[in-house]
Amino acid sequence: MTIPGDLNTTAMAVMPHKDADRALEFALSMDIPFWPQLPHVSYYEDMYVQAAEHFPGILLDMEKRTLRFSMDKFINEFEETMAHFDEPEYFDISKAYSVVYHKFLEMNLSDRPAIRGQLEGPVSFGLNILDQDDRPILFEDTIRSFMLEFMAKRINVQLQRLQKMNPNAFMFVDEPGLQFLFSALSGYDNIKAKDDLEHFFSMVQRPRGIHLCGNPDWDFLLNLDLDILSLDIYQNGEVFSSYSGSIKQFLDRGGVIAWGIVPTNFEPFEAEDIGSLETRLSALWDLLDVNGIDKEFLISRSLLSPATCCLVNPDGEKTVEKAFQVVQELSHRLRDRYGI
Repeated sequence: MTIPGDLNTTAMAVMPHKDADRALEFALSMDIPFWPQLPHVSYYEDMYVQAAEHFPGILLDMEKRTLRFSMDKFINEFEETMAHFDEPEYFDISKAYSVVYHKFLEMNLSDRPAIRGQLEGPVSFGLNILDQDDRPILFEDTIRSFMLEFMAKRINVQLQRLQKMNPNAFMFVDEPGLQFLFSALSGYDNIKAKDDLEHFFSMVQRPRGIHLCGNPDWDFLLNLDLDILSLDIYQNGEVFSSYSGSIKQFLDRGGVIAWGIVPTNFEPFEAEDIGSLETRLSALWDLLDVNGIDKEFLISRSLLSPATCCLVNPDGEKTVEKAFQVVQELSHRLRDRYGI
């Protein structure tokens, strides 16, 4: 089971569509398709809500669109959760939490180079979910330890279902919160995060990796035991490329990089064209080549994607759909250029 490179395309799962079938159509337009997450269809489709299904102590208010945590509720529900701990279906995403996921599971995608799933990662989940004292549950040692195992089981169950559809299936662990670990967060620092994430990934089946759109400590991420790293290279390319030593080690270990090059926000998308994006990405690859990373090898370990997801464009889903199309066009153009 391997993640293909050679400038195949994929994308972030969160999409602005209100029509699940249309969102799925665009997800399937990528070389490596995925099932979309559609918070404008339902709050159940929010990535944090989907990750929270069956997590003990969760307070989900669909009307107010809020997701909270209660320690008292956790204590009351913990025994019930543990009673289901060896039932794989308990940890999968139900139809109530994603209609489109179950449509995706029914498809024949065995001819694709790979397919992909995703789930919110434990650090971001733990930072985003607040308890009865408005404190992130990540800071609670007992809750955090349970959360790492719970999320690992959820990722493994989804991966196993996807691998039945395509043996090259892999998972993104979405971790936007990692960029905040290196700010002044009391009670949880990057040393503890490294220990927790190493333990977490020791429980997560391969192939697996992290997707995030922010600008964390890249050495921290590139030295985790990942198979793929997906990032917003459009915004962070200059900083990321300065870590050429760690990038080379990551690729030499068999890692794949998903280069998020095409912006999905309306204004930056309108300011670019396929030629400018090709120039921007090629310049980064040239710089890494000069710094000791063979370009042909780099490209063989590379995917292309949009830079980020986007839910707030004034034109709804139109710019996002255009960005998906540009990613495909750019892939074809670069494959021709580099003889793939």
